[in-house]
Amino acid sequence: MESDLRHLRDTGDARRFFHATYLRTTRAVAGEIDRGGFADSDWLERWDIAFAGLYLEALDADLRGGPVARPWRVAFDAARDRPDLPPLRHVLLGMNAHINYDLPQALLAVITPAEFDHPQVRARRAADHRRADDVLVARVGAEDTELAAARPTLLDRLLAPANRAATKRFLVEARTKVWHNTTVLDRARRNGPLPYRSLLADLETLSADRLAELVAPGQVLLKLVRKGFGVRLPSPS
Repeated sequence: MESDLRHLRDTGDARRFFHATYLRTTRAVAGEIDRGGFADSDWLERWDIAFAGLYLEALDADLRGGPVARPWRVAFDAARDRPDLPPLRHVLLGMNAHINYDLPQALLAVITPAEFDHPQVRARRAADHRRADDVLVARVGAEDTELAAARPTLLDRLLAPANRAATKRFLVEARTKVWHNTTVLDRARRNGPLPYRSLLADLETLSADRLAELVAPGQVLLKLVRKGFGVRLPSPS
């Protein structure tokens, strides 16, 4: 991640804003693991690696000119075509793709169907998922400070406190939906690869559509207030 960040900075790639934020957040999660802040640190470490891997695979594919999932396509295209957008907007786009689309897949990679069916194990996984939320939310103020130097206008600086408060609320809202989407996808994978791939394609569409709304002209916070940060798969009938 550090090598990729140097490359993104050296080339003036607007993806550097999300990448730097994600790198610092990953370090914060690692620090919490080392402090024993999770119910199952070994599991959390596996989840963290799986989660980061999905983003890094998408970034590497795009840097090589390969295909990427539609949510990342929207975020990466915005970085290429709209580098003038405020750094916070690029961070939110990356976070949206990574949380809404990647996070349920990362959770499924480290939670087996048997673990979903075990009440105590499922409760521990859910608790650690919420604790990871706490670590992420705690980073919001520090990340806003990191972005302050790149904030181009007085209006952006005046909106900073509102941005911090809104971002914290949106992150909690989105990751609550992520847990729901993960349980829906878990049920689908039990029925075989085709139902799972079909439902994952639905999640990809929902996530890409939400990102497209955030890229479109207008105040991003107003859009998030209206529709939320996260997306939600329909519950199985």
